[in-house]
Amino acid sequence: MTALLSIQQLSVKLQDKEVLSSLDLTLNAGDILGLVGASGCGKTTLLNAIAGFSKPSTGQIVIDGKVLSDKQHYVPAENRQVGMIFQDYALFPHLTVKENIAFGIAQLTQTEQQQQIDSLLTILKLNDYQNSYIHQLSGGQQQRVAIARALAPKPKLLLLDEPFSNIDARLRNELMVEIRQLLKQFDMTAIFVTHNKDEVFTFADKMAVMAQGKLLQFDTPSIICQAPNSYQVADFLQLGSWLPCNVDENGAQSLLGNLDISAEHGTQFSKVHLLVKPSQLILNTLVDENSDTNTNTNTKPNAQVDYISVTEQGYHYSLSNIDSPSTDQSLAFSKLSLYSDIALSLKQHVQLSIIPHNFLYFTNRGV
Repeated sequence: MTALLSIQQLSVKLQDKEVLSSLDLTLNAGDILGLVGASGCGKTTLLNAIAGFSKPSTGQIVIDGKVLSDKQHYVPAENRQVGMIFQDYALFPHLTVKENIAFGIAQLTQTEQQQQIDSLLTILKLNDYQNSYIHQLSGGQQQRVAIARALAPKPKLLLLDEPFSNIDARLRNELMVEIRQLLKQFDMTAIFVTHNKDEVFTFADKMAVMAQGKLLQFDTPSIICQAPNSYQVADFLQLGSWLPCNVDENGAQSLLGNLDISAEHGTQFSKVHLLVKPSQLILNTLVDENSDTNTNTNTKPNAQVDYISVTEQGYHYSLSNIDSPSTDQSLAFSKLSLYSDIALSLKQHVQLSIIPHNFLYFTNRGV
């Protein structure tokens, strides 16, 4: 694959604060990248640096073999062949749809302009609205106009800042599929910013997780979800719940029982946080914890229901450990997530166990 975008050791300072720090990123031609991370992590600043709206303090940006920014070069935004779609679309309300699309291609001849506009109107299903003004369009139609205007100059790279945040939830998934197919039809390389990981799964080929101006992990969405490289990545993406465990050479002890996790050879760690997905939890046969005949500690309740909601996957429960004088507080857990068809009641005590699997755990809850 050919690299369309190459970023090396990019740093950006805004008001003496380093917003991006030594960031490296390579994106192949035709790929769609989803940038995710908490507010203030540097996602939009990265887009602005690529587009030419923010000047990096150090590092290099190269698009299609052309150096756009380094110590010797700084190409202004209008000469970068980078299209940008803002969160509010930034369409011109006093112009029609056709005039909005034509705005960025004034340097073309009238014939060339008309050919480009007609093509985009047809592909984006906007022919019936070409003479309409922006306020006369739905949110989805406005987004199509913004995309048409960005594509009209035939950019090498398209940047989208939270492009689906203003779309009604019912239409969002349908529109994401439609726009993805459109970008693939144009063989367009694109980067979009979002707070919603589900949008990345639907829309993107690659995912980049950012925190505090750094790139934590870059890979396909499926690989990142199956194998997050840090506690912070797994926690931000909400890939599961966290179960504290004490680990030694004999295995791991948790409030849900002992697990087949051993300390690595030569490693002396004693505390880990195990990532537990709802599908890895078993809600065992409920027992009467007050029964005099119940002497099997393996069937005693070990969690209580703290929250109940109803979803398309059944009941969703959030559970915490049952507190008692004998509870090891270093192993206490909260907000353990479980889906089940069994109807439970608030504060009900239940017994949980974990399905044996390739356990994913982290010794440090930091970065």
